[in-house]
Amino acid sequence: MIIGALVVVVAGFSYYAWQEEKKPDGVEIRLDQQGLSIEGN
Repeated sequence: MIIGALVVVVAGFSYYAWQEEKKPDGVEIRLDQQGLSIEGN
């Protein structure tokens, strides 16, 4: 059971790290229904 929990934690962290690495570098400017948003990485 402990090993299963560790596998889930490692898989979750790996997915999070992959998502963060996939983000483009620089400034992201978005215009949608909620308005203008500017996000710097």
